[in-house]
Amino acid sequence: MKFKELLQEKIVRPYVMAARFGLEKESQRTTFDGQLAMTDHPEVLGNRSYHPYIQTDFSETQMELITPVASSINEMLRYLAAIHDVALRSMNKHEMLWPLSMPPKLPLKDEDIKIAKLDQFEGILYRRYLAREYGKRKQMVSGIHFNFEYAIELVEQLFSEQTEYETIEEFKNILYMKVSRNYLRYRWLITYLFGASPVSESGYFTAQEEHPKEPVRSIRNSSFGYKNNENVKVSYESLQHYINDIHRMVENGILSEEKEFYSAVRLRGGKQMADLPKTGVRYIELRNLDLNPFAPLGVDEESLEFIHLFMLYLLWTDEKEAPNDWVATGDFLNEQVALGHPFAQVKLLAEGDRIFAEMDEMIEALGLFRAKKSLEVHRAQLRTPDLTIAGKMWTIIENNSNQELGIIFGKEYQGMAFEKPYQLAGFRNMELSTQLFLFDIIQKGVEVEILDEQEQFLKLKHHEHIEYVKNANMTSKDSYIVPLIMENKTVTKKVLAQAGFCVPAGDEFDTLENAEQAYVKYSEKAFVIKPKTTNYGLGITIFKEGASLADYTEALQLAFKEDSAVLIEEFLPGTEYRFFVLDDQVRAIMLRVPANVVGDGVRSVEALVAEKNLDPLRGTHHRSPLELIQLGDVERLMLKEQNLLTTSVPEKDQIVYLRENSNVSTGGDSIDVTDNFDESYKQIAVEAVQALGAKICGIDLIVPDKSVKGTKNSRTYGIIEANFNPAMHMHAYPHSGKGRHLTMDVLKMLYPEVFE
Repeated sequence: MKFKELLQEKIVRPYVMAARFGLEKESQRTTFDGQLAMTDHPEVLGNRSYHPYIQTDFSETQMELITPVASSINEMLRYLAAIHDVALRSMNKHEMLWPLSMPPKLPLKDEDIKIAKLDQFEGILYRRYLAREYGKRKQMVSGIHFNFEYAIELVEQLFSEQTEYETIEEFKNILYMKVSRNYLRYRWLITYLFGASPVSESGYFTAQEEHPKEPVRSIRNSSFGYKNNENVKVSYESLQHYINDIHRMVENGILSEEKEFYSAVRLRGGKQMADLPKTGVRYIELRNLDLNPFAPLGVDEESLEFIHLFMLYLLWTDEKEAPNDWVATGDFLNEQVALGHPFAQVKLLAEGDRIFAEMDEMIEALGLFRAKKSLEVHRAQLRTPDLTIAGKMWTIIENNSNQELGIIFGKEYQGMAFEKPYQLAGFRNMELSTQLFLFDIIQKGVEVEILDEQEQFLKLKHHEHIEYVKNANMTSKDSYIVPLIMENKTVTKKVLAQAGFCVPAGDEFDTLENAEQAYVKYSEKAFVIKPKTTNYGLGITIFKEGASLADYTEALQLAFKEDSAVLIEEFLPGTEYRFFVLDDQVRAIMLRVPANVVGDGVRSVEALVAEKNLDPLRGTHHRSPLELIQLGDVERLMLKEQNLLTTSVPEKDQIVYLRENSNVSTGGDSIDVTDNFDESYKQIAVEAVQALGAKICGIDLIVPDKSVKGTKNSRTYGIIEANFNPAMHMHAYPHSGKGRHLTMDVLKMLYPEVFE
């Protein structure tokens, strides 16, 4: 089969780089001084036997992080970054993930290396078997398994351009067998470029064992790494040979089961290996990537992009020996390279030059010019071994120690996960409540697919239970009509008023002219102008002592910018509180103080705002718990009412308010008061939300005196707004007071079975 010619066909070329990717990363949990952790797998992560993202491998300390399948390397690494964040922040705060493939110094006694404490006894028995067969210490090595699949669109186009094979399953099998043999033959280049296990700590090799002369490029990828016994022989000549050999060894007791076959390449597809001829090989698992200690996630995008290009080259280039001889040559060359000194010139320069020249030819023929940079970076390393990962490691280790390298980088990456604990790595461009929700979803082992990142739209799945969630709080528990009611402030008021709740009186206007004519009615009253349907406090202006016609008109114009209709309502005196109601319970109450600064008698309002905006909890577009304070038209209008400009210098300790409305989304401060509120007001909030038919709602109450017991039919309160999309991040990370983990409450409402 001439794949080189097929790849150059016009119909195929648009798909040549189409692929799907998945990744499994192993790491040991250790203390900050590089000792194996003594703690169990974090309980907060739930059942690791069924967790789709975070499991344990051989030992109780060996975490395995598993990404969903992704259509790009960038997307896959974003998931890995998020899972990494969740794992680190779920662990004991005095622990980190060891950033090296070779384990840290191991305990003197084997019994102190604890096998993973699984629920399924079969898994424990299998690990006990491995401990007897290979020794516990060999099991403690960690690495990366990179799952690679040529996109089905590419395979279909290739299949359509050939006539040799009748079924696409048969064609796929031929394709993946060729690539597997080529990978095993040329994997020495991957070991050379990305090998990263040059030395071992004391205790890894026993006194009776033979061990390499360290340093080397990769102990893990040499015969001294974690390998099958010598009597395990599997042919890659054809898929049937591969399956028959593994089955024969399982039947003869050479292997305990199929998964004990530890080749650098494994063929994957059906639930069992016997399914492969029928289903076709779906993807291949590349198992020879060491952890890169210089990459926070253990691997970086540039390396994986090169491997993607390399995988295309393996399809492009032809084999030059019989299948079994071809693989055997690869085994021999890989051993030589793996056991070479990290600074030594590789002895395969001529073959390396040929590989890069042929990859260059492929790039030109297929028009993959963006790949040239990656190719050149790695081509340069062929003659500069000190720039490979093993070379850079030995530069450090030679004058320090492997253990010290692991400690320094492990602590650095652990610290990075806590720099902004309210954000989730990989998805920091999403709205903050959604980031917090994603953290909980991953932590509790619910599968998640991001259907629309810009719209914050998620699909959740646990076994056969599927839920769709938008903005972390819009769920199937609320009927379609509920957000439409709350979106329309006029309808909200009518529904609540008819149910007997106190709401402010007011009028609705759909033109600026009609609203202006109502000036006389409101000019000497306390009143509020706000858009009919918008959220986040946009376009709201509050006048507590009436307003001039000019200010009244300007406020109307601001409101009409946000909506085609506006409301003018009486201003209710008192303090505004946000009640977050979920599933007929008040989960949090927030006092929101309008955007403000406190004068020092020296600096201007503008300078004071700039200083307050330096708070690391403040950001923009709902990606931080608090929003940056702005100095726009609304804020200038507010300053004008206080006879101030942005350049004015307030007196010492003078509080200058920049907004009347207290929304955190417009720069306000959030203060949790949940435990300091009378139950009567909580009951009013719950009943009001029930009247609206909602399960999740942020409802805003004005309370003149919260020390007075609230009653539904009195003026002890007023409901000014109900929100179908209430921000939860401000409750999780308030400006002051106790944080409330509301996103976890939402997940518990959707998936109570996960918490049982």
